[in-house]
Amino acid sequence: MHERTVDLNGDLGESFGVYRLGQDEVLLEWVTSANIACGFHAGDQATMRRTVKLCLEKGVAIGAHPGLQDLEGFGRRAIPLTPEEAYELTVYQVGALEGFVRAEGGRLQHVKPHGALYNMAAANRPLADAIARAVYRLDPRLTLFGLAGSELICAAHAIGLSAAEEGFADRTYRPDGSLTPRTEPGAVLHDPEAAAAQALSLVESGRADTLCVHGDGPEACAMAAYIRRRLEEQGVRFRSLADL
Repeated sequence: MHERTVDLNGDLGESFGVYRLGQDEVLLEWVTSANIACGFHAGDQATMRRTVKLCLEKGVAIGAHPGLQDLEGFGRRAIPLTPEEAYELTVYQVGALEGFVRAEGGRLQHVKPHGALYNMAAANRPLADAIARAVYRLDPRLTLFGLAGSELICAAHAIGLSAAEEGFADRTYRPDGSLTPRTEPGAVLHDPEAAAAQALSLVESGRADTLCVHGDGPEACAMAAYIRRRLEEQGVRFRSLADL
């Protein structure tokens, strides 16, 4: 049986104030990398610190998940911004999370833009360049996560930044390789078997260095567990990019 190795990332730290979202401690049993919200689309300083500590305890690699400043829309509404604004919000949020990581004795592994910012940068090269430049100037050892084949990946390579091409287990794709907008029917896969089949296809085709499972749905933890088990049965091994 042919063995492939891949990273499995999940979105964590999305609670804020009195609001509790996701089951971070359970999800951390299955993912190898965590994308931690940095306060703009979700999360707050207490949640950031708590999630960083949980990741370090579980041995899960830590990434920053900067998004648009849109708590009400969970960062999933496209809000126009200039490349300069994209640069600044990336530096601001990643710098904040990195501070918590360093204070707890850890090291930041990667940066993955969230939601609408991720999708905008996937297609808009000036925005992608701004985000890649922000990450590089903060720490050129960081890895930038982006949609496989997107402008974000190209921007990272152009500046000399390590990039991880990302595939989504629980989202559907358009023919051009972009993600189906969440406003359209069928954008999210809820059937674990369908998600696992898509994840396996992405790994076996070599299109994904890292697979994403979202952490905000009620079935998120069960989905992550099922996908990981099914792929391991097919000879896929899971490790964070830092361990590869």
